[in-house]
Amino acid sequence: MAEIKGQGDLFPNLEPSEGTRAVNDRCLIRTQDGHRLVIASGIVLSQYALGDHMAEAYAMVSLVERGWADQNDVARAFGCSVRTVRRHQHRFEDGGLPALGHGNGYPKGRRRFQASRTRLVHRLKAEGNSNREIARRLGVDEKAVRKLLRRLGWKEKPPEQTLLPLEDRRASADPNLSASLTLDQRAPSRTAQVGADPNLSAFSSPGPEDPLPFSMDTDPANRSVDRLMAHLGLLDDAAPFFRPGTLVPRAGVLLVLPALLQSGVFDCAREVYSSIGPAFYGLRTSILALLLMALLRIKRPEGLKEHSPQDLGRVLGLDRAPEVKTLRRKLSRLAAFGRAVQFGHALAEQRFALRGKALGLLYVDGHVRVYHGRHRLPKAHVARMRLSMPATTDYWINDPAGDPLFVVTAEANASLVKMLPVVLSEVRSLVGERRTTVVFDRGGYSPRLFQKLIADGFDILTYRKGRFPRVSRKRFQEHRAVIDGREIKYLLADQGVLLLGGKLRLRQVTRLSQDNQHQTPILTSRRDLSAVEVAYRMFERWRQENFFKYLCEEYALDALVDYSVVPDNPTREVPNPAWAVLDAKLREAKAELTRLQAEYGFEALVNIESERPTMRGFKISEGKLGNTVWAAMKRVTTLETKRAAVPKRVPVKDVASGVVLKLAPERKHLTSILKMVAYQAESDLVRLLASHYRRAQDEGRTLVQSALASSADLEVTDHELQVVIAPLSSPHRTRAIAALCEELNRSETRFPGSRLRLRYSIRGAP
Repeated sequence: MAEIKGQGDLFPNLEPSEGTRAVNDRCLIRTQDGHRLVIASGIVLSQYALGDHMAEAYAMVSLVERGWADQNDVARAFGCSVRTVRRHQHRFEDGGLPALGHGNGYPKGRRRFQASRTRLVHRLKAEGNSNREIARRLGVDEKAVRKLLRRLGWKEKPPEQTLLPLEDRRASADPNLSASLTLDQRAPSRTAQVGADPNLSAFSSPGPEDPLPFSMDTDPANRSVDRLMAHLGLLDDAAPFFRPGTLVPRAGVLLVLPALLQSGVFDCAREVYSSIGPAFYGLRTSILALLLMALLRIKRPEGLKEHSPQDLGRVLGLDRAPEVKTLRRKLSRLAAFGRAVQFGHALAEQRFALRGKALGLLYVDGHVRVYHGRHRLPKAHVARMRLSMPATTDYWINDPAGDPLFVVTAEANASLVKMLPVVLSEVRSLVGERRTTVVFDRGGYSPRLFQKLIADGFDILTYRKGRFPRVSRKRFQEHRAVIDGREIKYLLADQGVLLLGGKLRLRQVTRLSQDNQHQTPILTSRRDLSAVEVAYRMFERWRQENFFKYLCEEYALDALVDYSVVPDNPTREVPNPAWAVLDAKLREAKAELTRLQAEYGFEALVNIESERPTMRGFKISEGKLGNTVWAAMKRVTTLETKRAAVPKRVPVKDVASGVVLKLAPERKHLTSILKMVAYQAESDLVRLLASHYRRAQDEGRTLVQSALASSADLEVTDHELQVVIAPLSSPHRTRAIAALCEELNRSETRFPGSRLRLRYSIRGAP
């Protein structure tokens, strides 16, 4: 077939050029003219000469520490061993960049072995001494002894292995444990069933056929065998193993387990992350520990220092809870998967499946997290401080009750107008083709955006922004209704409005304040709702603001979990500082021109015609002022021309000095999701409590929080874990929690990872 004229090759050669080596699918190394570039996703991370060993070592460390590649990929690309990469990491952690300048050859000042010492080492080793003991006697490092023995060809005799008496241990273990399960029987359990009652009338629990982790220990206070098996790579997660006890501190938090299982958080975590590798504190235990920490108001991992690991471990069914470093390592390992967004999406699917019928209306709003570190980050307006500060913006989607559904982190603090299409595309994937009403504030006001959202199958509900014609007082009428058990009364005017030159027709419901002074216009595309319900749903947006305040105070939503930074997109556009400078000067020039014109006009007004009867005479007498006015007009024109020649927005790489950075989002996003799940579980308990406690609307969360923080007796039988909570501060609060326990007992919930059915009661309740 003849080649079409002017058409290039449809299938160009995509072979890497000479001197280019791929690290993985995101990173590559390019070598040319004695220099080397390390590129990740199009961003140059490192540039150095081939002979600069320190810079090359730092490039390896950067790729691994920032999560761009693992040690195996880096070692293969740079032509070294994985041990070398690991050694560079240890040196950098201990001594920073100077420590990477390690010279070749034997380290200066370190003692060498003499020939006589070599024979001595061989003799001591033959006598059965350990490498550490030999190193202590000779005054050298243990690594030097190990290397010398390797050069001498020393081979350790394999120790005789004694098999664990599995059958005896299984027979003596507690019957509530799955000790009889073998390694081959471990497998991920099925996903939680959906379609349950949204008011938590029944909680999903693992069935008797679901596989569980195993335990080889017989003493709940000593899990040394399980820890050994985890160290040997034979255990992915420790099985919960409870021991009886009275007044176990904070054991009341076990009340929340039915709600947590209903959320599907453990099933979603298993589907998304599968496993975090052989560990005593595996995936399920780490997720459960983080959730219970949030509900116990341990707001940061460092807060674990203030609590007894043994006491917290008894609540988890372990001999001790994970401590600060361990929990941070688990978070880092989860963040290395890069699946926090996928995890949040899976949880949102579970929530929509459980409460889908009640989610025809969603609230969307942004929350700004202020950053006080040393890195330069994009600024955002912080409304609560009335300042523009370095920050990160998260956009939360909440249901009509104010409970969160999922969260999206904005790129470079993008506005609500830009983020709404992104957020609603996520909503569409969750709700399907069902029409949904989206409620947001003035930050998302854009008639063109309204037109697009309505065409995409969404209804909008928001405030009208900017100037608008005031509605006549005669058009307002009093509207009354009872919504969600509350009596509502507003002065409202209902009318239609045209936007975009008549292309977009919306409904405007205007509320008049009680003093007849302030009018609040509300725009919506919903015509089936009454005017009073439109106003009520719009004003209920404050539930989302209350949610932000509650999470900040009770769950430390704004606390940073990770201070590390990652490269940001250098091509994203930001406001041009040069344009902003010219714009400020232009505003000053226009203000000065307005002042001079007013002064010139005033002089013309008070001109004495008997002295200057003609305009020419006036101009001559006021020539100095007139020249000043002309000069000001010329300056305004010049600045307008200069500003028009400068782009309003430019790529961030053109205005930023150095590498463009942003906070590493993964660990923060993951902890925000877990705090969201904890809040949802707390809300579910408050809803169950509402029918048993008269002041649940005002004090429900306080009462639930007190019950979760209270101590409890733990009693273990063959098939049950009985949680007997200590009495609360007053009889009527004790009776309310007793009724809640009865509701939870009907759910037949089992403790995650075991066959133990949870039974709740409260001591002293009738």
